[in-house]
Amino acid sequence: MLNIPPSLQVLFDAALLAEKIPESARPYYSNWLRFYLDFCLKHQVEPGDENNLAPFLDKLLGKQLLEWQCKQAAQAVSLYYDLTRNPESPKPQRLHEDPTLPGPKASVLPRTAPPISRKPCAVQAPSDLPPLSAYGLVSIWEGGDFAKSQTTSGVSWKTEYTSLEDEILLRHYSRKTLKTYRQWLRKFQAFTRSKQPESLAVDDVKEFLTWLAVKRTVAASTQNQAFNALLFFFRHVLHREFGKVDGVVRAKRRPYIPVVLTREEIDLIITHLSPPYDLVVKVLYGCGLRLFECLNLRMQCLNFEMGVITVHDGKGQKDRTVPLPEALIPELRSRVEKLKDLHQRDLDRKYAGVFLVTALEQKYPRAAKEFVWQWLFPAQGLTKVPETSEYRRYHLHETRVQKAIRAAVGKARLCKRASAHTFRHSFASHLLQANFDIRTIQELLGHSDLKTTMIYTHTVKSSTIKDARSPLDF
Repeated sequence: MLNIPPSLQVLFDAALLAEKIPESARPYYSNWLRFYLDFCLKHQVEPGDENNLAPFLDKLLGKQLLEWQCKQAAQAVSLYYDLTRNPESPKPQRLHEDPTLPGPKASVLPRTAPPISRKPCAVQAPSDLPPLSAYGLVSIWEGGDFAKSQTTSGVSWKTEYTSLEDEILLRHYSRKTLKTYRQWLRKFQAFTRSKQPESLAVDDVKEFLTWLAVKRTVAASTQNQAFNALLFFFRHVLHREFGKVDGVVRAKRRPYIPVVLTREEIDLIITHLSPPYDLVVKVLYGCGLRLFECLNLRMQCLNFEMGVITVHDGKGQKDRTVPLPEALIPELRSRVEKLKDLHQRDLDRKYAGVFLVTALEQKYPRAAKEFVWQWLFPAQGLTKVPETSEYRRYHLHETRVQKAIRAAVGKARLCKRASAHTFRHSFASHLLQANFDIRTIQELLGHSDLKTTMIYTHTVKSSTIKDARSPLDF
């Protein structure tokens, strides 16, 4: 977390005093400013750009903060804008929140909350206020190489962000894709200093991609991800052909060899995991699933009679079946019986059911409460839906699983960097080591291209006979 430079802290404390912020609440305002500066550094955006306030509040909302906390953070950042703004520029209206508000409220701050008029900050920045770079807050711009030397035009891209979300949801892309594309669009907006979207050209994309490769030295996969996000933005949001992007310095793609654990190492990790995380890892390794595929399993995905697990809406919205490990059948049956009791307790508490995909609940109103739609790995508590004030159950959050696996790997004192996806790599490598057909492994993993599966040929020892012999001599 960044520390506020002393010279800026003095000005900020004076602004808090002029705003009559109680002394007991001032440390919280300073913390909000620290969070904002750290947010700007992490996302590579200019701290003085007032367009960053909305994304920052979105970040706070994602952490389940309450209305009064978000408004207090908005007021703290607004005071910072007053201190760093050009004295000749107009003072925008800001969100105002009484710092003496009582405790938490049940409501949630809307993402597009209208600003409330308030008087401008009584403390004005002196004319000789040093630039932001003097505070060490914009080191990511590397002395101005990030985005030329022109000033920010201040054009809002709110319509473009809304269109981006609509286009992605229209194509049923995942929420992670939306989050990733939105992040790249924000970085591209900061790089172009918020130019008019109509004036954006392919040359801007060339300069941005070249800057990523030369100045930021990003990985090739990261640069390709940025390229795909901007390609989608130009085609489906701006409705313009992208054209050829020639002369771009591309990051060199290095061959990647995935980390593979031995069976003994996997068993050792499992011994350091508590339920239900041990069973999650067993399913990840035993079926070769991705983490989100495993956590999205429902009761109806298990078929004990046929010995298969059906994976619905995997990567690329594809379904597939994988063999159900016989060693896990007794443990899975026992878990199903326990989940029946949990489901009955939820029904007694009048909960609204589980979260369903798309508009399935409109077609089947009772599906959310039916046992076949319950999660195999449900969350420990119920989630309140702010719009309807209903309580629903979500599946186990992926961050909890990842944290548990990191802790188990640390306790096992392995010399390998293992994550949840490592068990999927181990699944494929161990099958290949057992001389299973590569195309069979491709189907089990759900790969569209055989080249993706071929990477696992580098993780096991080759048993190919290299002596030249005629088949007539076999």
